[in-house]
Amino acid sequence: MRVERVRYFLAAIETGSLRAAAARCEVSQPSVGQQIAALEEELDVVLLTRGKHGVRPTAAGQALLEPLRRLVAAEEELRESAMAADGAYHGKVRIGAVSVTAETIVAPVVGRLRERHAGLRFTVREGGSAEVERAVLDGELDFAVVTVPVSPAAPGLRRVPLVSAPMGIYAPGDHPLAGREHLYWRDLETWPIVTMRNGTTLWELLHQQVSNPDIVVEAMSARSLKVMVAESAGLGVLAKFETSADIPGLVWIPLRDAAPVRICLTRRKHTRPSRAANIVAQLIRAKAEELSA
Repeated sequence: MRVERVRYFLAAIETGSLRAAAARCEVSQPSVGQQIAALEEELDVVLLTRGKHGVRPTAAGQALLEPLRRLVAAEEELRESAMAADGAYHGKVRIGAVSVTAETIVAPVVGRLRERHAGLRFTVREGGSAEVERAVLDGELDFAVVTVPVSPAAPGLRRVPLVSAPMGIYAPGDHPLAGREHLYWRDLETWPIVTMRNGTTLWELLHQQVSNPDIVVEAMSARSLKVMVAESAGLGVLAKFETSADIPGLVWIPLRDAAPVRICLTRRKHTRPSRAANIVAQLIRAKAEELSA
């Protein structure tokens, strides 16, 4: 059995569509469909049902999810052991990130690899999505894990979808809006705002949706933003990611008319990264899949 076919099937289930699965796996949509069909033929069972709203597992597909996930995990462990044996876990890997992805995705992967492979070294550069992507394009970074910018990717870059999170507002527990079940962008027009700094995706989204927002603080990190909100500087515009930056006394209120914030892995097209960089990128994607499960 080709494990890659299993990966395509799991990606289709986790993303809900063949198109999204193809984007995650960096192959064409027809290839995903063909390989899943081949897996169904190999197992002699129908795994997916297709409809206008995407794909979902059949009863048989649902029953096989966990065994197939274990198969992929076993293959990854085998591959990791083989790469460690031939010295692939050496050298420096240069990673770009925004503050929230540095903490929730990059740091756990770096910690895991450093614990098991002492020969690896890392550079982790934090910044706004746009500036970090420019560094990837210029060859200063091997890849980046960023919030998807509003503008399309530069011609020399490829964005691989990883995970998404709902958009919303942080407010002190005693704020007049704290008891609301949800808000709309227009609700922010009359309140002071704490946002991520200029050059970040969240800054761009805020300015797209709210005309002349009253920005009192532009923060460098999600933690700084939350601290400012806790000190009553203003309402904080931020996606909901579970991080260690959680500050007591804050409430998070979803924005009903805001699309989810998407996280992607950005890398250069038509270049061959080092084996160490490829290994780290694979583990980054695996960590993102854990968060979306």
